[in-house]
Amino acid sequence: MDTRNPRGVTGAFADFIRENRISNRRSRVDRRENWEWATIFKMSKNLVVLSVLGGIVFLVYRYSCQNCQPRKPPTLDMNEWWGPEHLKTVRDESVKPFKVNFTPDMVKDLKERLSKARKWTPPLEGVAFEYGFNSKVLEKVLDYWRNSYKFEEREKFLNSYPHFTTSIQGLNMHFIRVKPDVTKGVEVLPLLLVHGWPGSVREFYEIIPMLTTKRPDRNFVFEVVIPSLPGYGFSEGAVRPGLGAAKISVMMKNLMQRLGHKKFYVQGGDWGSAVVASLATLYPEDILGHHTNFAVVQTSCTLMKTILGSFYPSWVVDDKLADRMYPLSKFFAYIMEEFGYMHLQATKPDTVGVALNDSPSGLAAYILEKFSTWTVSDYKHLPDGGLTKKFTLDQLIDNLMIYWSTSSITTSVRLYAEEMSAKNRALDLGSVPTPVPTWALQAKYELMYQPPGILKEKFTNLLNTTVLEEGGHFIAFEMPGVLADDIFAAVSAFRDWHRNKAKEVKTEL
Repeated sequence: MDTRNPRGVTGAFADFIRENRISNRRSRVDRRENWEWATIFKMSKNLVVLSVLGGIVFLVYRYSCQNCQPRKPPTLDMNEWWGPEHLKTVRDESVKPFKVNFTPDMVKDLKERLSKARKWTPPLEGVAFEYGFNSKVLEKVLDYWRNSYKFEEREKFLNSYPHFTTSIQGLNMHFIRVKPDVTKGVEVLPLLLVHGWPGSVREFYEIIPMLTTKRPDRNFVFEVVIPSLPGYGFSEGAVRPGLGAAKISVMMKNLMQRLGHKKFYVQGGDWGSAVVASLATLYPEDILGHHTNFAVVQTSCTLMKTILGSFYPSWVVDDKLADRMYPLSKFFAYIMEEFGYMHLQATKPDTVGVALNDSPSGLAAYILEKFSTWTVSDYKHLPDGGLTKKFTLDQLIDNLMIYWSTSSITTSVRLYAEEMSAKNRALDLGSVPTPVPTWALQAKYELMYQPPGILKEKFTNLLNTTVLEEGGHFIAFEMPGVLADDIFAAVSAFRDWHRNKAKEVKTEL
């Protein structure tokens, strides 16, 4: 019996069955072949589309960015007034000593607020810091702040360096100034150090002695000037809108001139990086060297180059560092998860300020969360947020106290609204080339990474990038020794650069 016809069906009907089976097999083969060809066609089409898009981005970048004329820096008013109008007639430009003061009444009120805090909403099961600051950990931090933080000792510690205030453009500006004791033959170089949010001058306490102490292999040392940004800590905030990073840089230049420094070196991170980059852009003749630990250039051209790199990463970034930039989907997911605070502070700073200024518990949770996830992003998966892996509670609470004791959280977050305003964005300093010699320190867990090829779009004399395999956003606080070493190396390179430039000019003459 024919095995293909087990029921013994004969005649025309059997022939029909056999032909139908053959037809079905052919149909299945044809469908499989069609599916394979469709898949290949679809993949090819996607590759063509991606190639075309990549080509378009490249052409736009090539002809719109590389062939455009460099923008010239705007001229800003060196005397723009940010304080109350009535103070214009009673200007006092003297430099006065200042002391940090945790008054008994303030400390008493703080402890009462901490002790009367409402019961916390418990965290969800299995959740560490993924939903924000874990309330069980917060309870321990607040207990330490209330019962174990030694207010008088910490006040004394904060006053261990000389503090001063002076009026700059209508605002009482606070700063730390430390001059080194040096022997003959050692050159003292002025260095402006600028912090960001949610930090303060406290971030630099550990690095100060490292910068003001002579090193065996260097013939120079630093006099450091560390201001509190306007509206941060012990510096007054503006009484009218408009004081963004560029105009803050004008105030910093005026401060340094008042202290006798026409030319000086600068270093900054976070908002401090924006301020010192603005100084280097607006006043290249006065800035001897620019060191940053948050090197970022944001223009339409650098954006196009970044997008182009998503098609061809090796064209933009070294292969071993590509994972710090790509895939862009990972970066955008990170932005969505971690940058909600920025949108809030850029649009409704006074609203969030009310809550944070009234509640030390809220202030602690809001600020300290950043010292967890901005130090190492994966710390959010740790039960305690890894909060004390890099910092002590005393260090973290010192920083909180600077915000709390001065009621400055609202004026500090207003900087986001000023910087994101249409008027400030119209300055477009990112598109103005900066000829000042520049050096970048790039920590592994910094909020974003840009390679030298992008940074040189703006910082045309980028001498070096120090790429770390550790470290986060608060590098001065977390790794002061590493930052100090890098600053010394950078300034040595800056001095060599200036000497070589002087030789070139002399040769031309």
